[in-house]
Amino acid sequence: MKFTTQILQKFYLTLLTGCCLLTAHAEENLWLYAQGTDTRPKGSWELKLSDISRIGKGSGNYVFNDIRPEVEYGITDKWTVGAEILIFDHHYSVDDENLNPMFETQGGAGREYAGFEISTKYNILSPYKDFMGLSLGFSYERREVYRLDGADIDQDSFVPMIFLQKNFLDNTLVTAFKGKIEFERRESPGVLEEEIALDLSAGIAYRFAPKWFVGFEARYQSDFLSPEIEGEASDGGQQSSFDLTDFTWGSQFQYGTYIGPSIHYAEENWWITASVLLQVKGGGDETRNPTIHGGKVYDEHERVHLGLTVGYEF
Repeated sequence: MKFTTQILQKFYLTLLTGCCLLTAHAEENLWLYAQGTDTRPKGSWELKLSDISRIGKGSGNYVFNDIRPEVEYGITDKWTVGAEILIFDHHYSVDDENLNPMFETQGGAGREYAGFEISTKYNILSPYKDFMGLSLGFSYERREVYRLDGADIDQDSFVPMIFLQKNFLDNTLVTAFKGKIEFERRESPGVLEEEIALDLSAGIAYRFAPKWFVGFEARYQSDFLSPEIEGEASDGGQQSSFDLTDFTWGSQFQYGTYIGPSIHYAEENWWITASVLLQVKGGGDETRNPTIHGGKVYDEHERVHLGLTVGYEF
């Protein structure tokens, strides 16, 4: 009897562990931007390939593909590190002369190497064992190509991150939040920009069948800056600065809010996620940003974001 009880205890423990691993396998990538608190198991690797297609500027045609091959490794069960390559692909023709630099360049540079990013993530609280999940992260990104039109730039970004996660209904209903503050220093000929940006995303997803999750996501992104041209602020706003002896949160230039659904499918060693987000609200300082109209903004934002991510774990 005692032996049977021990066998049953081991069986239920194995079953519970397997269910948690299945949930963890899927939860970090259930959405396009939102992300859960899970980290990779110690000694494990994951390869990812993502493509976010950003489509439409409110004038003419605009397509920008942000392609990122990535590798992640679990140093411990709580600590994950990662590295990714940035590949930008631009195709556009716009009619609005306020949509610069796209109006002046017309077309973009096509597909090209844009830079790299290295990141780390550490788990503090588990959504399976604690009241809720909590992880902290940090990344450094180096860019040599401008996101909007593919022009040559010199940009360094330092990005602290926070991840929150809460599960319900025996881990079949998952909620998550990812918050980032991006400190960007960007230079091009004659122009210097120190930018502070907020990027907040939240998602909810439900496992409606084995291996399948359907989700919904909301994202808010905003930039605070005033470009410096030949040593002077160019548009009358207050410049951002994040030097050690001079920290200034500059004027808000623009913001965009997106919402949309996602679908996720996972096998034992691989998974795939598809998402679509629509800009539902955009704005900012209309005296400085002429691309704000009809309740939308189109300088740093687009009408639609289509995302596809594939991962393989080993």
